[in-house]
Amino acid sequence: MKSRLGPARESGAMNRIVVGAEATLAFRGVVHRCALGRNGVTAEKREGDAATPAGVYPLREVFYRRDRITRPTTGLPIRPIRACDGWCDDPEDPAYNRLVSLPCAASAERLWRDSRAYDVVVVIGHNDRPPTPGRGSAIFLHVARDSFAPTAGCVALAMDDLLAVLKDCDRDTEIDIRGPTYP
Repeated sequence: MKSRLGPARESGAMNRIVVGAEATLAFRGVVHRCALGRNGVTAEKREGDAATPAGVYPLREVFYRRDRITRPTTGLPIRPIRACDGWCDDPEDPAYNRLVSLPCAASAERLWRDSRAYDVVVVIGHNDRPPTPGRGSAIFLHVARDSFAPTAGCVALAMDDLLAVLKDCDRDTEIDIRGPTYP
């Protein structure tokens, strides 16, 4: 599902990615199908709730598997994923919702995976400056499974769509995730 939209009307709208609760992502006049958390979109994000957090967030940085794809073109900070990279999801740990080196004593999500889902990972700036324990971690924009199966709370796009979106992203790009009751 891709369609063209008319020109943006609101100031700054051309640098804002808009994600709708109906599992669409619109950016720069193009609408893409996406996957969202299996429990929908929520304004009250909690660790482990499998919901995508509603709100407007910056995009922090991009990680990619250089053994699988070439370096994506983007204006965002970018670096290859290392086999030891993880993301702390333990609300009790001081590294909560931060990049960590594996193995680590706390619970952490592995970024280097056998699946293709994390071949490109964009860190969404949800609950990160500073992180509040229990309010959600590891919220990413990443590659969708072929079936667009729901995520654990992230936003996921087909690889080609994700790479196309990244080409027009820079440090000023925001992602606006909208839920059924979030405007």
